[in-house]
Parts: sequence; structure tokens; C-alpha cells
Amino acid sequence: REPLAAALEAEGLGRLFAELEMPLIPVLARMEAVGVAVDLAALAVLDLEFGAEITRLERAIYDAVGHEFTIGSPKQLGEVLFGELQLPKGRKTKTGYSTDATVLEELVDVHPVVQPVLDWRIYTKLRSTYVEALPALIADDGRLHTTFHQAVAATGRLSSSDPNLQNIPIRTPLGRRIRRAFVAGSPDHVLVAADYSQIELRIIAHVSGDEHLREAFARGADIHRETAGRVLHKAPEDVTSDERSMAKMVNFGLAYGMSDFGLSTRAGISRQEAQEFINSYFAAYSGISYYMLHIKETARRDGFVSTLLGRKRQIPELKAANPSLRGAGERMAINMPIQGTAADIVKIAMIRLNERLAADGFRARPLLQVHDELLLEVPRDEVERLVPVLREVMEGALTLDVALTVDVKVGDDWESMAPVSRRDAALAEAGELPVA
Repeated sequence: REPLAAALEAEGLGRLFAELEMPLIPVLARMEAVGVAVDLAALAVLDLEFGAEITRLERAIYDAVGHEFTIGSPKQLGEVLFGELQLPKGRKTKTGYSTDATVLEELVDVHPVVQPVLDWRIYTKLRSTYVEALPALIADDGRLHTTFHQAVAATGRLSSSDPNLQNIPIRTPLGRRIRRAFVAGSPDHVLVAADYSQIELRIIAHVSGDEHLREAFARGADIHRETAGRVLHKAPEDVTSDERSMAKMVNFGLAYGMSDFGLSTRAGISRQEAQEFINSYFAAYSGISYYMLHIKETARRDGFVSTLLGRKRQIPELKAANPSLRGAGERMAINMPIQGTAADIVKIAMIRLNERLAADGFRARPLLQVHDELLLEVPRDEVERLVPVLREVMEGALTLDVALTVDVKVGDDWESMAPVSRRDAALAEAGELPVA
């Protein structure tokens, strides 16, 4: 213990350890012990639906190919796609050609078998990981108890296992259907979800000091529409929905070092168009451009990057001879201070919320933490009082040059939730409007 304690101090991490990671342990332990209620009937319905859809997709795949084979075997799938059907070959692996999602997505328009294969993979993975596995993991108290990990993700983010509740895909209708099975534990309780709005983009605005991004946040503008307008030299109201969604991809892809290839694939445009958009973006937001260059230089010089609270990540990849490894190191250098600071903010909020719930006599219980969101189980008669407290604690977790904002939703399950606007919450607090 002593050498480790000395090393923490020498690295300047003593305070982060003592004031953030250690106080978080009892909070996470309580969340693990409380668990979350699951609607088994909803999962049974999903199981039937997913089973029928998997059978239909298998039939479509066999019809498109002309015979049956093991779709789940990358070797057999590779032989069918690249041997029999002679589709354009991508990366070579030890057992044949790669059949991972990025390779197949580029072949969707080449042959009708490819999309059903991608869909089949999604359905079978969701079915085996959640629909079939979750009922077996439910404890004697009828609830699901995940395990949280503080020291797995290099950015400082929490992760969870047995089951992993952090990678339920929430952007797809199927993933959201699975969320519907997570419910409040009794009729007199509801679920309340509090989610930081665009936290990583707000952190980028803070660390980069970019005046245009900060100013847009200060005005409460639609950031993605505003971005598209600035980049394309248009009035925000003239921006099309496609242009806005492209700006959104770049805004959110920034923290991950999105390339022209990444944007062209996702937005369905040529690499040249994507590169032009990215170049124009950095010209319009020069503060961000400077930050990206500066952080890469700092990381190369020091060998590590830090979050605003001083959490470090060593990046030896920056000294690698292999260019793709160095590129990955540069993306880590850009991403870690942003994603790591977001993770630190969420942890501060969890600790303070735990203290506040106890001090104010709330019976509400935090259940899960997923990325930038906290999920609580709350007695219905406490919701009105809790919502402003949730916002106050979470938005005040760390003072940035750009205000943090939190979106709150209330509902009987994790998917069917209604937003609680600030006005609703204010009226409810004044006793003029019920929230739930």
C-alpha cells in the first residue's frame, strides 16, 4: 500500500483518488445492492419477436445465396461472400477475409445478401446478450444486479459487467425495445433519468476556448444547426436537415478524431466532400483546431494527457513506428481529456447526489449510471421535489466556462419516458402542476 500511495502522490493523483474514487465506492456498492427491476413478460415477448425475425432473415440469406450455411461462422461467411459470390475483398485475416461490420457495410449495395447478414448479427447478438441472458441473471429479489468497475476504462469512465448495461444500443429501435424491459419496481414508483446534454461538446468549448462555440452555448442555440450555418456560410434557418446531421456527426465525432473516411461513410458523401467539410469546420472554429494541435503536441512531449481534474492516461502509441498506431495514439490524446473529464463530472455528481438524497430525506435510489446518464427509482410523490435537486446537483458538479445542462425524463420504464421541462419543474415545485 505504501509504495502505491507514494506513487499516487508523486503523479499528482492523490487528491483525485481520495476525493473522487474512494468516496464513490459506497455509492456504487449501494447501486449494485439495490439492482434494477426487469419486466420478464416484456422480455418473453421480445424473445418471440426476435426469434421470428431471425428465422425470416436466415431464410432470406439462404435464398439469396442458394444454400444453407453457418451464418455465425466468419470463415464460412467469408467463403460464401468472397469465394462463391466473388464480392470485392477487403482485409485479409488468418482464416480468410475479414467479415466485420465495417467491411460488410461497404458491400451493402453490392449484393442483396449483405444487409440481411448485418441485421441477423444485430438480432442474434441482442437476443443472446440481453433477451435470453437477462432472465437467468435475475436474483431472488426479482431484480438485476450489475457489477460496476472503476478501474477498467482508461478514460476513467465506469464500466459494468454481468450483465454489461452500458452497451445496450440506444440509437436503434431494437436497443430501445430492450430498455423498455427495465421498469420501476412497484406501481407507486417511477424511473427518473437525468442526462447531461452534449457534455463532451461543452467540455470541448471549455478546453479549446473557442469563442464561437462558447457564444452559441451561451445563447442556448441549436448547436448543430449553428455549426452547419457557420461552416457552410448560411443563415442557421436555411440549413437543411441533412446539413445539420452532418454537422452533428462532426461535432460528436470531434472527440474521437473523426476522419474524412469516417464522415464520408456515415454521411453517405464522397471523401473529398467530407474532407472539405472538416477543413471548413476547423477554419470556422479555429479555437478547436488549435486545441487539437496543442493537445497532440503536449501528449508527444509528455507521453500522457490529463483530464481537468488531473486524471492521467499514458499514450506510448505516439512513439510507435507504425503510422496507424500513431494515429490511434493521436485520437486517444484528443479524446481522453474530453471523455475523461465528462466521466469525472458524472462521478462528482453521483457522490454529491448520494449525500443530498440522504441529507434531504429522499427515498429515491440511484440504480444505474450509463455514460452521461443517471437512472433513479423514485416514489411518485417525491418526483416534484427531486427534479430541481437533481438538476442543481448535476449542473453544479464542475464549473466550466460553458454551463452544464441536464435533461430529466420520468416514466414507468426506461424507454417510455416523458421529458420534464424546466418550466414544468418550476410549476410543480410551486404546486401548480403534477410531474408524474
